[in-house]
Formats: sequence, structure tokens, C-alpha cells
Amino acid sequence: MQLKIMPKKKCLSAGRVPLILFLCQMISALEVPLDPKLLEDLVQPPTITQQSPKDYIIDPRENIVIQCEAKGKPPPSFSWTRNGTHFDIDKDPLVTMKPGSGTLIINIMSEGKAETYEGVYQCTARNERGAAISNNIVVRPSRSPLWTKEKLEPITLQNGQPLVLPCRPPIGLPPAIIFWMDNSFQRLPQSERVSQGLNGDLYFSNVLPEDTREDYICYARFNHTQTIQQKQPISLKVISAKSSKERPPTFLTPEGNASRKEELRGNVLSLECIAEGLPTPLIYWIKEDGTLPANRTFYRNFQKTLQIIQVSEADSGNYQCIAKNTLGIIRHTISVTVKAAPYWIMAPRNLVLSPGEDGTLICRANGNPKPRISWLTNGVPTEIAPDDPSRRIDGDTIIFSNVQERSSAVYQCNASNEYGYLLANAFVNVLAELPRILTPANTLYQVIANRPAFLDCAFFGSPLPTIEWFKGAKGSALHEDIYVIHENGTLEIPVAQKDNSGTYTCVARNKLGVAKNEVHLEIKDPTRILKQPEYAVVQRGGRVSFECKVKHDHTLIATVTWLKDNGELPNDERFTVDKDHLVVTDVRDSDGGIYTCVANTTLDEVSASAVLSVVAPTPTPAPIYDVPSPPFDLELTDQLDKSVQLSWTPGDDNNSPITKFIIEYEDAMHEAGLWHHQAEVSGTQTTAQLKLSPYVNYSFRVMAENSIGRSLPSEASEQYQTKAAEPDKNPTAVEGLGSEPDNLVITWKPLNGFESNGPGLQYKVSWRQKDGDDEWTSVVVANVSKYIVSGTPTFVPYLIKVQALNVMGFAPEPAVVTGHSGEDLPMVAPGNVRVNVVNSTLAEVHWDPVPLKSIRGRLQGYRIYYWKAQSASQRNRRHLEKKILTFQGSKTHGMLPGLEPFSHYALNVRVVNGKGEGPASPDRAFSTPEGVPSAPSSLKIVNPTLDSLTLEWDPPSRPNGILTEYTLKYQPINSTHELGPLIDLKIPANKTRWTLKNLNFSTRYKFYFYAQTSVGPGSQITEEGVTTVDEAGILPPDVGAGKAMASRQVDIATQGWFIGLMCAVALLILILLIVCFIRRNKGGKYPVKEKEDAHADPEIQPMKEDDGTFGEYSDAEDHKPLKKGSRTPSDRTVKKEDSDDSLVDYGEGVNGQFNEDGSFIGQYSGKKEKEPAEGNESSEAPSPVNAMNSFV
Repeated sequence: MQLKIMPKKKCLSAGRVPLILFLCQMISALEVPLDPKLLEDLVQPPTITQQSPKDYIIDPRENIVIQCEAKGKPPPSFSWTRNGTHFDIDKDPLVTMKPGSGTLIINIMSEGKAETYEGVYQCTARNERGAAISNNIVVRPSRSPLWTKEKLEPITLQNGQPLVLPCRPPIGLPPAIIFWMDNSFQRLPQSERVSQGLNGDLYFSNVLPEDTREDYICYARFNHTQTIQQKQPISLKVISAKSSKERPPTFLTPEGNASRKEELRGNVLSLECIAEGLPTPLIYWIKEDGTLPANRTFYRNFQKTLQIIQVSEADSGNYQCIAKNTLGIIRHTISVTVKAAPYWIMAPRNLVLSPGEDGTLICRANGNPKPRISWLTNGVPTEIAPDDPSRRIDGDTIIFSNVQERSSAVYQCNASNEYGYLLANAFVNVLAELPRILTPANTLYQVIANRPAFLDCAFFGSPLPTIEWFKGAKGSALHEDIYVIHENGTLEIPVAQKDNSGTYTCVARNKLGVAKNEVHLEIKDPTRILKQPEYAVVQRGGRVSFECKVKHDHTLIATVTWLKDNGELPNDERFTVDKDHLVVTDVRDSDGGIYTCVANTTLDEVSASAVLSVVAPTPTPAPIYDVPSPPFDLELTDQLDKSVQLSWTPGDDNNSPITKFIIEYEDAMHEAGLWHHQAEVSGTQTTAQLKLSPYVNYSFRVMAENSIGRSLPSEASEQYQTKAAEPDKNPTAVEGLGSEPDNLVITWKPLNGFESNGPGLQYKVSWRQKDGDDEWTSVVVANVSKYIVSGTPTFVPYLIKVQALNVMGFAPEPAVVTGHSGEDLPMVAPGNVRVNVVNSTLAEVHWDPVPLKSIRGRLQGYRIYYWKAQSASQRNRRHLEKKILTFQGSKTHGMLPGLEPFSHYALNVRVVNGKGEGPASPDRAFSTPEGVPSAPSSLKIVNPTLDSLTLEWDPPSRPNGILTEYTLKYQPINSTHELGPLIDLKIPANKTRWTLKNLNFSTRYKFYFYAQTSVGPGSQITEEGVTTVDEAGILPPDVGAGKAMASRQVDIATQGWFIGLMCAVALLILILLIVCFIRRNKGGKYPVKEKEDAHADPEIQPMKEDDGTFGEYSDAEDHKPLKKGSRTPSDRTVKKEDSDDSLVDYGEGVNGQFNEDGSFIGQYSGKKEKEPAEGNESSEAPSPVNAMNSFV
């Protein structure tokens, strides 16, 4: 069974055949292989292979070259006609024909003028089998004429008037490109108000005072000759009027209400409307009987120009431009007709037939109007050509029947209408050839296992032979899936295995005979490196060995070669190579580098590399390690559109091996001076294949890095600019969010210059409602990042896409994202608001959600405003500051924490969207129940006596309800740090003072005090106090200073030695007082300072009679301070530096009094405690020595 030949994707070369032979079949046509031996006895009619364009505009400053190349057997001869008559090049010394071709070279640079050779040229290539002709080549020199001199009068207009500045450029070939600039060669700014028309004129919809200038200059650039011509400057002066009368739009161009436009198929259709008016009109475009093609429509010149690319007959119709401002609207209808020059439906193809066969040449073209088909034979109209009985013409088809060798000829098909023509050559070559196999017999193919194998069978014959392959002497035709037979006869085994080895036979058959050829296939084992060389660090003068163990097919001869830095090993006896090893002795610094083991056979090659780093020997001083020196000698090779190979030479590694190279690039076109990361390669590489982007002017630099750090950059490479291409990506971060209720703001992150891939970057913005059946609306905008769609319904989902494009084309189809038009404030307040008071500080609020349609935006949540309306205890109706709590999403309940007990509150609820808050619900009032009170604001112990203490306090700052009573608990603290029994006392709520009687003498007590409401007790406050020894005893220090530790109180009042000591101290104090009174009478009076703070420095504490410490003194006669600023600060501390001069520092005010024996009767106040269990704390008695020192 014959294996079906797979369709050919490309003609495969017969790699093992000395001569490159290939066969490509085109329908029934046969291409003759260009094999020298075959061409010796095979003839072929001429075929035109290259020619100049039909409309050939030349540069008059250079020699004229008119191309005409052709092939055939025998080689064709060439002749030319000019303007329809024979062109005898031998008679013109300036005209020569290129040897071996028909290309004309006209030497006008030495003498002669280009205009002399202007005309219509046609080339004919002829041999014994026929004649092929070229297109009619119209040769015209380019022209860039000067402007005719004219006197331009200055123009003066009032503010707001329309204006057209004419350009009227000279007619050149090809037409000039027009632009307006000033004397400084700066382009004049253009806008919706001022713009340039397609004819080059500059249009002003209305003039403004800032339009005044004297250098409106129109320039014409003729690209073919690279020249620019300049019109005389135009002067414009705009006179400011107090008020410019507004007016509706009128069209400056085109005139009237309707016009016509004709364009050819495949061209760019450009329609223009420019209007004047005040304010400046805006231009819109519609197609009356259809929609504008989405992917081919572009708006230019501030929407004044509508362009449709690749226009076709379907684009014919009426297009309407609309000019609109606040005073009116006008319309202009342009009737567009699309005509078409002829274009191919099926061009005729070469036909190779054997004698007696039949065939056809088909020539089909279309156009508008329908083109006329005419046939020529060997360049002559078929009607007057020699008659051929085997040929019959039927319109666009020539039918051949029973052809003979004399039927060989070249036929030309001409399809023409009033807009152009097409000309195609197709030959009929009648050959009678037995099958021939051109691949040498018994060719041996050797292939590595698991690689593809290609067995060649280049063939020729007429009629076209069929090809079959067989394996073995008696094998059947190959038909398994693992085999593929290409159209050129090659047998492909995609993955060759050992069992594919053997003899294969190629058989070529046609009706004239059969040809066979045998080839042989051997499958070999791949070469592998079993043991690769490894990275080595060797001291200078040492020895290093690299191993490279190779395994290969035993029938092949393998060679192992060692390279250093991709070059040959140094010719040095220190380098020795044996079977598997490379050994380097007496290693030097220059030996460092990359060593590569290359194992190759005749069929394959493998390699492995290792780096040798040479370091200084240990005894020598440590080398200086540093970052590498910069690479150098950067070179760009293999320069393709999207890739280039960069190579460099590494700098010195400075005793630390280079681990990697970092490659950076600069885009001189878009971001000059800014370097970007391109790639990183290992430290063993010195080349890198770099991927490039289109339309970038690249420069590269390389940096090396080792363990110390990174080198300085290398010098920049030469610049390499890639060609422009269409964008390969679209903008990112596309979003659609409305800023107003009736718009949709589409934003995106624009492409940067590097990503634009070409000039003229723009964006096609498309949108439509998500839930509707509307078509996509599209607009092309400049390189911006935002577009606003107006007139949208409120908060409607839209589908949005933004596609990048440039002059080369469009980016891939963009992803569609969903956005929303603008939000408006919600219309409805939440209903059925309910409050559930959980406890005295917490309430739960419930409400019904609002209808989704009334939200008019994206629901953000609900917001509760609440405030304290009045206090239940004080009935204070003053409104406090409102508090706000927001609950995200669609929640319909929430908790209000941190409320004050026993208070009246009010609240309302509002729905929130992205625009803001909706209306508030009706205020809902609620009250919190009583709670426990806070601790009393203060607690002081005053008027201590032998058996009583008086307590004074301030009520709680936050009663949180109605106080019912106070609770006072107290217990004594003895000298062994033990707490006595706890006594509980209830005190009416209206009291702020209480005296405890019948207490123990000279005993410390700890007090716990708190208030109560009907809910329960509140926080407590603690204090400590001490009863006095006797009525004349010395007041102990204020126990509230510092930490009042009960363990430091020692009851020594009853011990004899202490009584004697106190008597001596009392006598000393009496003497000191007498001295003070005497000095007071001489130099002034000493007032007694306010009562000493409990937290005073121990060195200035007063003494107590029962523990040997001094008390506090005051002078009742005069209360003026001895020193300014010596009073105790507000934080109840005494400054030590203020306590050395006067006894005033030891008083605490008028509350302290001296008794008859000079002892001080003061008040005690203790530390406020947080917990009643702190029974181990007591006041620390100050040292008598410190007290004495304070008087020195």
C-alpha cells in the first residue's frame, strides 16, 4: 500500500546529496530542479524573477537603474522597448546592460539629464522556448519645485473671526508633505480651534489675540530628494474686541451640504470636515446606512478627519459629518464610492506537461469596474500569434489538449480596467522525460539515536513521477505512522531508533518508466560525557587535574579536545593530556580561565566546562581582593529584528572569580541616559543572545560581579536600532469608574516608549453596556491615560477594553474588563430602625436594608450617627458631639460600644455608597441603665488625734447612676507587718466627711473606700493614716509620700533610751528656735512653708518624736516666703537645691501648727491604693541622720 504524501510545508533540502536538489509541486505544474547535469539536456522557458515597480520615481541626482532579471534554459536574452518602440541601447553611450541580466544602467551622473530618459519601459526575456515580458515601467524623475514668489499682505482681524491661511504648495513628484512652523522651526500648536487641512491650508475656527504673530510659514517636504521648500511668512494681527458675538457653525471645507468622494480599494479613505463658529464647534462622524468599521476606523486632526484603512467596496455609502456648538448644528453628507483596480483571484501558474497530456492556464481577476482579460503569447497578442491547434481560449482560461513539444511557450495574462492593470507570465513547457533519481545510489546515512533521520530521493520526470519507499529487499511500501514522505521525495523518520537501521529503496514511477535507488541507514549511540571536569581553585605554583570521561558508539571514532577560554591550549609542556585527564603543573596566574572538554564524532559533539581560579600561595602575603575590572571590547553580531548576540572580553577578576555578568541596555530613542537590566549570565560566559523589542535604539554595557562586589560598567556598545512593529501588548490597569453620575471615566496605565514598538502610539478605547445589546462604541485617542464617556445612565455596568496601536498596526485583542458609570447619592434612608440595649455600655441596632436600585452606586455599608442627648442623673439637655460608626457591606445590624451608663442617646442610620451618604433615618432615642460608679475622686485623712482620724472625700466623677451609699473598710497594721481585722462601715451617700473614733494610739490604719449604686459597688480608693502618740506628740510623716510600707514602722515610743534621746532632741530644737527668733528680729521674719509633700526627699523629711525625726516648723507671725520659688511644686515633690537655706521648705502651709513644747501638729495623707490586699505596704520612716543633715 502506497503511503499518502503529506502536504508540504516547505521544500526540504537533500542534505547528504553533494548537489542541492529539490522538487516542489504546484497543482499540476512541475518545477525543474536546477541540477547541472539535468539542465544540460532540459530546456525551460524564461521566467521574470525581478523587475522595477510599475510607477518608478527616480532621484535625478543618481544613475538610473531599471531592473529586469530572468531565468531559463538556455539562458534568456534581453531586449527593451521605450514608449512602445524598440530601445536600442547600443546607440546611447550612457546606457549599458548589466552582464548576465537585462538590468539597464543609465549613467546620468557624468552627463545627461534624467528628464531625457523619462518614459514607459518594458523588458522582454527570450529563449527558444518562448518570451516573458515585464510590466510597463513608468520612469519619472522626482521633482521638488520652488514656491512662486508672491507678496503676502498682513492680515488684520477682530477677535473671534474665522480665518484660512492658504498654503498652495508647488506640485512635486511625489506630492510634498505639508506642515506649518515659525521662524524658529518650531511646529505651530494645533487644536480643535486651529488645525491643518488635508490640502495644507491652516484653518482657524475663530481667532484669538494670542494668534497674533508675523511668522506663519508653510513648509513642503519632498522626501524623495530630501529637500524642504518654504513659503513666504504670513503676518496675522488679531484686534481684541470688547465682546465677540457668538455664532453657529458653518463649514470652511467642504462647501455646501453634500459632496462626493471616490477611492480605490485597499487605499486609505480620508474624509475631512472643518467648521468655523464661536464657540469652537466640535466634529462628529456617522455612516448613514451602517456603522463605521471598528478595527479600521481612525479619527485624525481632532476628529476633523475620518480615516478608514484597507477600504473595500463594502465601505461605499453616505458619510455624514456633524459640526456642533452651543448655538447650533450643521451637517454635510459625503457620498463615497469605492472603485477597484484589478486584483488577482487566481493568477496563472507555470505548467509542465508531457506530450499528449492536457492542461489549463487560468487567469481570474476582479475589480470595479470588472477588468477585461486579454492573453498574449510570447509577448504578442494571442490573436496575431502563430496558431497552435492544441490551444483554445475560453475567456479567462486557455485549454490545452494533446500538447506537443511545439506547444511550449510563455503566455501573458493582462487584466485591466480604467484604474490599472495586472500582468502575469506563465509558461507551458512540454517535456517527455523518464523518471530520474538524482540522489547518488547506495548513499549511507548515519544518524544518532532519538534524532530525526532524512533519507533523500531527489527525482525528476515528465509526467511527474510518484514516489514510494520500501525497507529491505522484499519489504512492502512503508505506511506506518512513524514515516513521513515529503513532496520532494525525502523519507523522514522523526525519531530514529536502532531497529530503523537497514536498506531503504526509493521508487519513482511515471507512464514512461520506473527508476529505483537504494540508500542505507545506520543508527548510532549518542556520545556522552560520564565524568565532567569540576571547578578548581589552585594556588600559584600548584598542580591541577581536570577529568573528562567519555562514552561513545563503538563504531565511531571519538576525539577529545581540550580548550582554554574557547581557544587552543597553550603550547607549553606544563599542559599534559592523557586519555581522560588534563593536567596542569606549576600553575601560573595566566592559567586561570575556562577549560572545556569537547568530545566529538563525525555525527555529534558534546562538551563540558570548568573554571580554574588561581590564587596566591599561602606563605605569600594575602592578595588584594577587589571587585572585578570592567569588561571591554563589546561587540554586536547576528543582528536580527528581535535578537542580537553580544560578546565581550572579561576584565581582571582581582583574585576573586567572577560569578556572573550583568547586562544592561539604554534606549537612546525613548529614555536616553537611563540604563535598564537586560540579562544575567554565568561568570564563565562571554557571549549572550539577547531578546530585543521593536523600535528601540539599543546600546549595551556589561558589569562583572564576584564575591567582593560589582565592577564599574563597561564602555557602551555600538548602537543598534530595531525595526518598528505593531505593539505586542496592551495597556494595563484598565478601569472604568464614573466621576459624575452621568459619565464613565476610563483610565489605564499607558505603554512606555519602550513598549510602543513603533511611532504614532495611540489607544483604541471601546465600551458598551454589559447588560444590553448595543454594539461596541470605539474611539482612537492619542497617547494619554484617560478617556471620559459622557451621557451615561447612573451606575450601570459597562464592558471596557483598551487596545494599543501604532503606525504599524494593532496590538493583540485586549482583555475585556467591567466598570461602572458614575454613582449618585442614595435616595432612600434605612427603615424600621430598632435599638436593643444590651447593658449599660452596649447597645445593638437593627435596620431594614434599602432597595438596591435606590442606592445608585456601589454599596459601601451603613453609617450610624449617635450622640448623648441628656444625663439621666443631671437631666442636662445639652447635645454632645456626635459619634459615627460605619458597618461595611450589606450588614443590617451593628453594636454600639462605649456608651455611658444612665444616659439618654439618640441615633439615626444612613446608607453609604462611593458618592457619599444618603438621607438619615428618623432619630431613634434610647437610654442606658445604671452602672457601677467610678472610684471617689479623692480621699484625704485630716486632723489625726490619739484615738481618731477624720476622712474627707470627693464624690465619683462618673456616678453612672444614683449613689445609694459609701462603704468604708479599714484595718490596723502592727509593727510585725500583719494586718488586723477588717472593719466594714456604711456611710450615707450625701456625706463627704467622716470621723472615726475610739482608734488605737500611735497605730497605722489602712482604708478602702468606694461608692455604690443600685447596680453594685464601684472601684475603690485606698489610703493610710496614723493616730498620734499623745496630744503634744510630733506628727508622723505623710504616708502618701513614696511607697508606704507597714513593715518599716517600728513602735519604740515606750523604750527608755528613745525617751532620753527625744528629750535631748527637744532641747536642741528649742535652742535652734531661740537662735532663729533672734536672727529673725535682726534680719527679717521666717515664714513657715506650706505643709511638706509626702513625696519629699528623705533627707528633708521632718522628725517624729517617737522615731527620732524632726517635724515641720512655721512662723505664725509672718507668712512671707524667705526665698522666691521655694514652694513645693504642684507634683508634690521638694527640690533639694531649694531646701538648704530656710526652714520654710519644711512647712506645708497654715494647716501645720506648733504646740506648747515646740512639737508640730500636722496632717497625714497616705498613698491611694488600687487593691485592698496590699497589706504589706507601709510608710518608710526617714533616717534621723538625714533629718539632722538637712539643718546643717
